[in-house]
Amino acid sequence: MPRAKILIARAISPEVVERLSQHFDVTANPEDAAWSPQELAARLQGMDGVLTTGSQRIDAELLAACPQLKIVANMAVGYNNFDVPAMTAAGVQGTNAPDVLTETTADFGFALLMATARRIAESEHYLRAGLWKDWRYDLFAGAEVHGSTLGIVGMGRIGQGIAKRGAHGFGMNVIYHNRSRLAPELEAECKARYVGKEELLKTADHVVLVLPYTPAAHHAIGAAEIALMKPTATLINIARGGIVDDAALAQALKNKRIAAAGLDVFEGEPAIHPELLTVPNVVLTPHIASATMATRRAMADLAADNLVAYLAGQPPVTPVNQPEPVARAKRGA
Repeated sequence: MPRAKILIARAISPEVVERLSQHFDVTANPEDAAWSPQELAARLQGMDGVLTTGSQRIDAELLAACPQLKIVANMAVGYNNFDVPAMTAAGVQGTNAPDVLTETTADFGFALLMATARRIAESEHYLRAGLWKDWRYDLFAGAEVHGSTLGIVGMGRIGQGIAKRGAHGFGMNVIYHNRSRLAPELEAECKARYVGKEELLKTADHVVLVLPYTPAAHHAIGAAEIALMKPTATLINIARGGIVDDAALAQALKNKRIAAAGLDVFEGEPAIHPELLTVPNVVLTPHIASATMATRRAMADLAADNLVAYLAGQPPVTPVNQPEPVARAKRGA
């Protein structure tokens, strides 16, 4: 039997490439080139599987152009780069990489909250520019974190991790809003109280967004929602670009409608709304919430686990869909 062929769409840990090479004929991307959709489709010709990083769009057009493709393994917990109905109809398995990045991402979410509340980036720029001349009682005076109210929108694993850090580490009053309420024992573990979205926005000193992106969640935080927040509040987005209306947020920051924001994700990234680059009261990071070497290795390993299992005829470890059997059979899966 000939070995299955897989494509690795971006540079990943060499150890994972070597591991996959023990099972498959591997075409890697050590130069880490960011291929266009057309280039990706061209490189997928004859491939049985592909390891993606969340920035490669998998849609009906690409699937039609790649009739041999059987599985797409996302090295990310989010998979809004997948057209899941199109993949299901075409018989293509999709997988993601949950759980392995929970604690690292929660760490970063809290770090971004701290940096935003305490104006760390803004004050560093001030210092580097040579503007610091003397002590002043209100010099970059920021918002309290300890003992303040933390509002979390989206209470999955990462949201729960942030809640625990806030409640247990910083004595914060934690409130949350989610599509469904947590079980009582989980609420107790997180020391978190369920509230409506409007109450959360009106009450929280720090709002952290950790909800998954769906069409229904597009611009879940826009001008109307920001208008509900305290003028002293901060907004943190480590979820997905598009959940926040970046244009409305930039205007709110410019007008001091809220105190500050911390953003790791953006609409249309890597492009950034130009007005966000002109306001000082925002901390901007390039989608690095899961970026530790250990976690990125674990994410790649889980994507590899999915490829190895599925192409050996076994169920994938972390599936996100159930491909149509007839369409799957046409692809030889």
